[in-house]
Amino acid sequence: MSAAPPGSDTGSGPAPAAVHASVVLVGADGVLIRGASGAGKSRLALDLIGRATQAGLFATLVADDRVRLRASGDRLVAEVPETIAGLVERRGYGILRLPHEAAAVIRLVIDLVAGDVERMPAPSDLTAALCGVSVPKLTLPERDPGNADIVMHLLANRNSSIT
Repeated sequence: MSAAPPGSDTGSGPAPAAVHASVVLVGADGVLIRGASGAGKSRLALDLIGRATQAGLFATLVADDRVRLRASGDRLVAEVPETIAGLVERRGYGILRLPHEAAAVIRLVIDLVAGDVERMPAPSDLTAALCGVSVPKLTLPERDPGNADIVMHLLANRNSSIT
């Protein structure tokens, strides 16, 4: 089993004011992407926006690299710090400016990890507790070009696939 990525909160206490992560909106679903530097967070965010747009779905950036998390009732809300709003790094290209939303309700957490991913994760590995809110979680291998397809499939079938 792989270790949790930096910035992970495995407890139910408050999350830090800012975490190292990227967030996109696909439809009304906020997706929080965590992982170490160079794990492919920005790439996955851009891939998700591209795949969703090609499928005729609304998709946009919320935040890249840093995001503020807070609980709002039983929901986890991610907000972009104003200084980086609309900016995303495309490794090997530089900083891109994209349309963005200021906040999103997080419906799925993606952890990008080095090494092998469990084929059949334990039920306790299928949720993340952030700011006292439990959110469905999926662990995927770093920099895997198939990650966006997996996430899109999961979001499309979230009522039956995400706990």
